Amino acid sequence: MATDTTPAAGPPDFAPGRPVVFRRATVLAVDTGAVVEDGDVLVTGGRIEAVGRELAVPAGTAEIDAAGGILLPGMVDTHRHMYQTALRGIGADWTLGQYFAFCYLNWGEVFRPRDIHAGNLLAAVEALDAGVTTVLDWSHGLRTPEHADAAVDALRAVPGRHVLAYGNLLGAPWEWATGTDFRTFAERRFTPGDDMLGLQLAFDVTGDPAFPERAAFEAARELGLRVTTHAGVWGATDDDSIRLMWEHGCMTPAVTYVHAASLSPDSCRRIADTGGTASVAAESELNAGQGYPPTRRLHEYGIPVSLSTDSAMWGSADLFAAMRATLNADRGRAHLAAHERGETVSHHRLRAEDVVRWATLGGARTLGLDSVTGSVTPGRKADLVLVKNDRSPVMSPVVHPYGHIVLQAGRGDVHTVMVDGRVVKYGHLLLGGLRDRLAAARSAAAETVEHVRAAMGEREWRTVREPALPAGAGGSGPYTYASREGRDGRDGGGGDGGGPEV
Repeated sequence: MATDTTPAAGPPDFAPGRPVVFRRATVLAVDTGAVVEDGDVLVTGGRIEAVGRELAVPAGTAEIDAAGGILLPGMVDTHRHMYQTALRGIGADWTLGQYFAFCYLNWGEVFRPRDIHAGNLLAAVEALDAGVTTVLDWSHGLRTPEHADAAVDALRAVPGRHVLAYGNLLGAPWEWATGTDFRTFAERRFTPGDDMLGLQLAFDVTGDPAFPERAAFEAARELGLRVTTHAGVWGATDDDSIRLMWEHGCMTPAVTYVHAASLSPDSCRRIADTGGTASVAAESELNAGQGYPPTRRLHEYGIPVSLSTDSAMWGSADLFAAMRATLNADRGRAHLAAHERGETVSHHRLRAEDVVRWATLGGARTLGLDSVTGSVTPGRKADLVLVKNDRSPVMSPVVHPYGHIVLQAGRGDVHTVMVDGRVVKYGHLLLGGLRDRLAAARSAAAETVEHVRAAMGEREWRTVREPALPAGAGGSGPYTYASREGRDGRDGGGGDGGGPEV
């Protein structure tokens, strides 16, 4: 029997500046809702030049055969604690309170700058591999300038689009946001108008009637920075937090409310009236207990929605999982409510197209980048994802492209990823040194695991990873402001006067 010895074809020559055309894809424009079957997308100079069929292209254009695939905008994750990827999966059985006990009260301080770098590097490469071209890094482990530099160094080492949301889970935001260290860091590491690496402030409002967080909001306003805050987290940040922000004039279109899962109608009206946006992390909310994913209520009040993955410590770190969890949670709640009334749902209100929009354009709008990315539109920066897998039976046939992305495809079906006009993944393989970055990240993350494990000791490591089921039930709120005395006993004491961020 003859054996085919023809070598596998390598990727096209994606030389810098060379135009690229995707041929014969099912193109999801997202912004207009248009679906172009057998469509082409031409990229020149880092931007989308044209969308159509059988496009004429410049001589020397690199061609990607996208037949049988779905081409959509790069996905946008608006809330991911990237450094925590170094301890992937440790909290698979955690509740929110157990997460707080681990990160805020007991072990968050053992993360060194090198551990922040390891987690960020691994998360950044993972995001691109899964078709997430833009990530907001809710980086609340930045206890020192060295930790902050390590976070930025990792993000700059990977050719994705990133926003560093600066936070310090062991410090008071009204102190660090107004301090010299932060301002010096911001001036030194960030360039205004850079859409590849942006900066926000990340802190929470815990309901203290004195509202000390006002100083952090004022610092953000002075520096022209957006704020991302965990709001509507059961037992932690509630309607009092929203009321205080409202009364002090701190609710603006530049604020993103992460989770927003346990807020009252009055708080939702205040967010809507002030132009705020929401970041929903349905898989996290369903598992940890911040509250039920609030997409139905957000839609009711007209609050713009984006999607996020939260933490790889306990959940999936890809937006395919986030889209599916969001759709399932919204529909499941609708069915349950109807059944309790003795009725049934005759039509789904939330559609697959809606969650794809939230995972792309919705995320870009939340980050203030919707003029840059989030849709397959001529003139936008070319952040594109081709979902195609000729080796998988799951990718055939494609009958309902939006539904296919949400309920059929997965991260393993991501064939090609382009960021800012640069192809960083092709043929299911990372390109441009990213495989070397991945190898380095894996090695560094393994070292972080050993460091944390040694710091904790084997007994505590097992207890944290496999929390026992106590007798009885219930418990108090997941965190409070209190003294951190007695921390040597790792007994779950309170805060240090600085607000924990989820």
